[in-house]
Amino acid sequence: MVNKENFEKKYTETNFITNFFITNFYDKLEKLIINLDVNKILEVGCGHGFSTERLNNFFIKKYLEASDYDEKLVMDARARNPQNIIYKESIYSLQRESSSFDLVICLEVLEHLDDPEMALKELGRVTNKFCLLSVPNEPLWRIMNIMRVKYISNLGNTPGHINHWSRKKFLKLLSKYFKVINYKNSTPWIIVLVEKI
Repeated sequence: MVNKENFEKKYTETNFITNFFITNFYDKLEKLIINLDVNKILEVGCGHGFSTERLNNFFIKKYLEASDYDEKLVMDARARNPQNIIYKESIYSLQRESSSFDLVICLEVLEHLDDPEMALKELGRVTNKFCLLSVPNEPLWRIMNIMRVKYISNLGNTPGHINHWSRKKFLKLLSKYFKVINYKNSTPWIIVLVEKI
Protein backbone atom coordinates (compact mmCIF):
# COMPACT_ATOMS: atom_id res chain seq x y z
CA MET A 1 0.00 0.00 0.00
CA VAL A 2 1.24 3.47 -0.82
CA ASN A 3 0.86 6.30 1.65
CA LYS A 4 1.93 9.51 -0.05
CA GLU A 5 -1.33 11.43 -0.04
CA ASN A 6 -2.26 13.80 2.80
CA PHE A 7 -5.58 12.22 3.75
CA GLU A 8 -6.30 14.74 6.49
CA LYS A 9 -5.99 17.86 4.36
CA LYS A 10 -9.28 17.47 2.49
CA TYR A 11 -11.11 17.63 5.83
CA THR A 12 -9.02 20.21 7.68
CA GLU A 13 -7.87 22.67 5.00
CA THR A 14 -11.05 23.00 3.01
CA ASN A 15 -12.36 25.88 1.01
CA PHE A 16 -15.98 26.38 -0.05
CA ILE A 17 -15.62 24.21 -3.16
CA THR A 18 -13.90 21.28 -1.41
CA ASN A 19 -16.42 21.43 1.41
CA PHE A 20 -19.26 21.34 -1.14
CA PHE A 21 -17.86 18.19 -2.79
CA ILE A 22 -17.27 16.40 0.52
CA THR A 23 -20.72 17.31 1.86
CA ASN A 24 -22.28 16.09 -1.39
CA PHE A 25 -20.27 12.84 -1.14
CA TYR A 26 -21.63 12.04 2.33
CA ASP A 27 -25.16 13.09 1.35
CA LYS A 28 -25.08 10.60 -1.53
CA LEU A 29 -23.49 7.95 0.67
CA GLU A 30 -26.28 8.38 3.23
CA LYS A 31 -28.91 7.88 0.52
CA LEU A 32 -27.36 4.51 -0.34
CA ILE A 33 -27.36 3.21 3.24
CA ILE A 34 -30.33 4.95 4.89
CA ASN A 35 -32.78 2.06 4.42
CA LEU A 36 -30.38 -0.84 4.93
CA ASP A 37 -31.27 -3.35 7.63
CA VAL A 38 -27.86 -3.51 9.30
CA ASN A 39 -26.74 -3.51 12.92
CA LYS A 40 -23.04 -4.33 12.87
CA ILE A 41 -20.80 -2.19 10.65
CA LEU A 42 -17.06 -2.22 9.93
CA GLU A 43 -15.18 0.59 8.22
CA VAL A 44 -11.91 -0.58 6.67
CA GLY A 45 -9.26 2.03 5.88
CA CYS A 46 -10.62 4.70 8.22
CA GLY A 47 -7.54 6.92 7.99
CA HIS A 48 -7.57 9.75 10.53
CA GLY A 49 -11.16 8.90 11.47
CA PHE A 50 -12.97 11.79 9.77
CA SER A 51 -15.11 9.36 7.78
CA THR A 52 -15.74 7.34 10.96
CA GLU A 53 -17.10 10.52 12.58
CA ARG A 54 -19.55 10.96 9.73
CA LEU A 55 -20.56 7.30 9.78
CA ASN A 56 -21.27 7.53 13.52
CA ASN A 57 -23.86 10.19 12.68
CA PHE A 58 -25.54 7.85 10.16
CA PHE A 59 -25.50 4.82 12.48
CA ILE A 60 -26.40 6.40 15.81
CA LYS A 61 -27.90 3.27 17.41
CA LYS A 62 -25.75 0.74 15.55
CA TYR A 63 -22.44 -0.95 16.36
CA LEU A 64 -19.53 0.50 14.35
CA GLU A 65 -15.91 -0.64 14.37
CA ALA A 66 -13.10 0.70 12.19
CA SER A 67 -9.56 -0.17 11.20
CA ASP A 68 -6.53 1.05 9.31
CA TYR A 69 -3.08 -0.41 8.57
CA ASP A 70 -1.09 2.62 9.78
CA GLU A 71 -0.49 2.98 13.53
CA LYS A 72 -0.45 6.78 13.48
CA LEU A 73 -3.74 6.91 11.56
CA VAL A 74 -5.28 4.43 14.01
CA MET A 75 -4.20 6.59 16.96
CA ASP A 76 -5.69 9.70 15.33
CA ALA A 77 -8.93 7.85 14.54
CA ARG A 78 -9.20 6.59 18.12
CA ALA A 79 -8.69 10.10 19.51
CA ARG A 80 -11.35 11.46 17.15
CA ASN A 81 -13.79 8.59 17.83
CA PRO A 82 -13.30 7.37 21.42
CA GLN A 83 -16.65 5.58 21.38
CA ASN A 84 -15.52 3.19 18.63
CA ILE A 85 -13.20 0.19 18.69
CA ILE A 86 -10.52 0.89 16.07
CA TYR A 87 -7.93 -1.75 15.17
CA LYS A 88 -4.62 -1.70 13.35
CA GLU A 89 -4.85 -4.31 10.58
CA SER A 90 -4.29 -4.86 6.88
CA ILE A 91 -7.19 -4.85 4.45
CA TYR A 92 -5.66 -8.02 3.02
CA SER A 93 -5.95 -9.88 6.33
CA LEU A 94 -8.81 -8.58 8.46
CA GLN A 95 -8.75 -10.07 11.95
CA ARG A 96 -12.46 -10.81 11.85
CA GLU A 97 -14.60 -13.93 11.59
CA SER A 98 -16.11 -14.66 8.19
CA SER A 99 -19.57 -13.13 7.67
CA SER A 100 -19.32 -11.24 10.97
CA PHE A 101 -20.54 -7.78 9.83
CA ASP A 102 -23.79 -6.73 8.15
CA LEU A 103 -22.09 -3.89 6.29
CA VAL A 104 -18.42 -3.36 5.45
CA ILE A 105 -17.46 0.13 4.29
CA CYS A 106 -14.29 0.95 2.36
CA LEU A 107 -13.99 4.57 1.20
CA GLU A 108 -11.13 5.96 -0.88
CA VAL A 109 -8.84 2.98 -0.29
CA LEU A 110 -8.82 0.68 -3.31
CA GLU A 111 -7.06 3.19 -5.55
CA HIS A 112 -4.02 2.96 -3.22
CA LEU A 113 -3.66 -0.82 -3.19
CA ASP A 114 -1.21 -3.08 -4.99
CA ASP A 115 -3.85 -5.82 -5.14
CA PRO A 116 -7.40 -4.41 -5.01
CA GLU A 117 -8.95 -7.73 -6.03
CA MET A 118 -7.40 -9.49 -3.04
CA ALA A 119 -8.83 -6.71 -0.84
CA LEU A 120 -12.30 -7.12 -2.36
CA LYS A 121 -12.21 -10.85 -1.63
CA GLU A 122 -11.31 -10.12 2.00
CA LEU A 123 -14.08 -7.51 2.35
CA GLY A 124 -16.49 -10.05 0.87
CA ARG A 125 -15.33 -12.67 3.35
CA VAL A 126 -16.05 -10.46 6.37
CA THR A 127 -19.48 -9.18 5.34
CA ASN A 128 -22.62 -11.25 5.60
CA LYS A 129 -24.80 -8.81 3.63
CA PHE A 130 -23.42 -5.61 2.11
CA CYS A 131 -20.31 -3.65 1.21
CA LEU A 132 -20.16 0.05 0.42
CA LEU A 133 -17.16 1.18 -1.60
CA SER A 134 -15.95 4.40 -3.17
CA VAL A 135 -13.13 5.37 -5.51
CA PRO A 136 -12.23 8.43 -7.57
CA ASN A 137 -14.12 8.47 -10.87
CA GLU A 138 -11.49 8.56 -13.61
CA PRO A 139 -10.55 10.35 -15.74
CA LEU A 140 -12.70 13.06 -14.11
CA TRP A 141 -10.56 12.99 -10.96
CA ARG A 142 -7.37 13.81 -12.85
CA ILE A 143 -9.08 16.38 -15.07
CA MET A 144 -10.33 18.22 -11.98
CA ASN A 145 -6.83 18.12 -10.45
CA ILE A 146 -5.39 19.68 -13.60
CA MET A 147 -8.12 22.34 -13.59
CA ARG A 148 -7.04 23.34 -10.07
CA VAL A 149 -3.38 23.22 -11.16
CA LYS A 150 -2.46 20.21 -9.00
CA TYR A 151 -0.10 17.34 -9.86
CA ILE A 152 0.48 18.71 -13.36
CA SER A 153 3.72 16.75 -13.84
CA ASN A 154 1.74 13.55 -13.09
CA LEU A 155 -1.07 14.51 -15.48
CA GLY A 156 -3.37 15.18 -12.53
CA ASN A 157 -2.78 11.86 -10.79
CA THR A 158 -2.82 12.23 -7.00
CA PRO A 159 0.31 10.80 -5.32
CA GLY A 160 -0.41 7.30 -4.08
CA HIS A 161 -3.18 6.55 -6.58
CA ILE A 162 -1.98 3.46 -8.41
CA ASN A 163 -5.38 2.20 -9.64
CA HIS A 164 -7.78 4.16 -11.83
CA TRP A 165 -11.37 3.24 -12.64
CA SER A 166 -14.15 4.81 -14.64
CA ARG A 167 -17.64 4.08 -13.32
CA LYS A 168 -18.12 1.35 -15.94
CA LYS A 169 -14.81 -0.36 -15.14
CA PHE A 170 -15.35 -0.16 -11.38
CA LEU A 171 -18.83 -1.67 -11.60
CA LYS A 172 -17.44 -4.44 -13.82
CA LEU A 173 -14.71 -5.18 -11.27
CA LEU A 174 -17.16 -5.28 -8.36
CA SER A 175 -19.58 -7.54 -10.24
CA LYS A 176 -16.89 -10.26 -10.26
CA TYR A 177 -17.23 -10.58 -6.49
CA PHE A 178 -20.61 -9.09 -5.54
CA LYS A 179 -24.07 -8.26 -6.79
CA VAL A 180 -24.21 -4.51 -7.52
CA ILE A 181 -27.31 -3.08 -5.81
CA ASN A 182 -27.01 0.65 -6.46
CA TYR A 183 -24.49 3.40 -7.08
CA LYS A 184 -24.24 7.18 -6.93
CA ASN A 185 -22.01 9.51 -8.86
CA SER A 186 -20.72 12.15 -6.49
CA THR A 187 -18.31 14.32 -8.44
CA PRO A 188 -15.47 13.39 -8.52
CA TRP A 189 -16.18 10.02 -6.88
CA ILE A 190 -18.32 6.98 -7.47
CA ILE A 191 -19.97 5.26 -4.48
CA VAL A 192 -21.30 1.72 -4.91
CA LEU A 193 -23.47 -0.48 -2.70
CA VAL A 194 -22.98 -4.19 -3.32
CA GLU A 195 -24.40 -7.36 -1.81
CA LYS A 196 -22.59 -10.59 -0.98
CA ILE A 197 -23.34 -13.32 -3.52
